[in-house]
This record gives sequence, structure tokens and C-alpha cells, in this order.
Amino acid sequence: MTIDTKDMLNSILSSISRIDYVRPDDIPNIDLYMDQVTTFMEKELASSKRHEDDKILTKTMINNYAKNNLLPPPVKKKYSKEHLLIMIFIYYFKNFLSIKDIETMLEPITDKYFDTDQDFDITSIYKEVCELEKSRIPEFEKEIIRSYNSSKKCFDEAPEDDRDSLQLFAFICNLSFDICFFVFDFHKSDSLEYHVISVITVIQRTIHTTDRCC
Repeated sequence: MTIDTKDMLNSILSSISRIDYVRPDDIPNIDLYMDQVTTFMEKELASSKRHEDDKILTKTMINNYAKNNLLPPPVKKKYSKEHLLIMIFIYYFKNFLSIKDIETMLEPITDKYFDTDQDFDITSIYKEVCELEKSRIPEFEKEIIRSYNSSKKCFDEAPEDDRDSLQLFAFICNLSFDICFFVFDFHKSDSLEYHVISVITVIQRTIHTTDRCC
């Protein structure tokens, strides 16, 4: 089996370089009904789909998030800008965390900063986290290249016909290990500060959903 892993690496790096986030200014300043929320999220996060028929967010998902205390309840069946920002966090977290873990992450944040009169609020947190992640992209690209180069040194003694596929397998395992290791550490600690550090590290090491290998 012949695999052009160099093209695959270039594709991954190209996708990483295009990583962006939904800016708060792009979210309507008016409260939205559920249908409007799902339409907005479908449009803004469409590039993160792996398959065309994947659903970004459904009414059932939103109801479950509220039921499981991940999302503050709507006001008169309408969702604010801050609701949408929390949904975006949930959308990315659910790729590698359980619902319970996401609740652990978000509950202290929403309890203190959601719908507050203070200048520092959910929007402030969202902006700062996204800017942090954007700033780490060059470092992340280097880490991907290091993982790729390490995998190419594996399986020297394997049959030549299988070597490419085994090296690709090693590359995927290497990337997956980073994610699984930090999620495992997340489960070992009851400290919110430790949880935050672990999850941020996972995010920094995770390939964009469109091209993730794990």
C-alpha cells in the first residue's frame, strides 16, 4: 500500500494555518430563537465538519446541554450572544471530553461570568482564549512536523510494502497519545486550575476537526 504521507502532512499543516474562530462581533447583538441559533452555528462552523451531512448543533443537543447544566437556560426561549459563545466551547470540547467533564470545566465560568454587569465577562474569556490559541499555531505546526519526522524513522525492518502504512499508523498514534495523555491527567485531578491547564494543552495539540486523525 503506497501512501503519500508528505502530501498528507502538507494538507494538515495547510489546515492548521487556516484555523480561525467565530468572532464575538460576528454574533448578532440580539437574542435568537433556537432555529436561528442552529442556523447561525451551521453557517459559522461549517468548515469544521468532517462530512457534509454532519450536524454542528441540533435542537436536541441544545436541550441536552441545558438539561446537563452545561448551558444556562434561555430567557423566554431566546439565547443571547453569551449562550452562543458557551455553545461554541461545548462544540469543541465534546470532541475529546465527556459531558460531565465539560460541566466541570464550564460551571465555575458560567456561574461567575455569565450574564454579569462586570466588564470582564464570558465574551472577554472567549476572546482571550481564542487569541491565545491562535498565537500557539506556529509552535503547534512545528510539533506536528516533529511527530511526522519521528514516525518516518519507525519500522525500518518492516516489509517494504507495509512500511508507509505502518509509519502513518505510528504518526496517528503519536498525535493521539498527546490527546489521550492529557485527557487522562484531566480525570486524575479535582483542581479546576489543573483542568484548565490540561484542556488548553489538549486544544493546542489537537488537529482541527476537519482533518483530525484520531
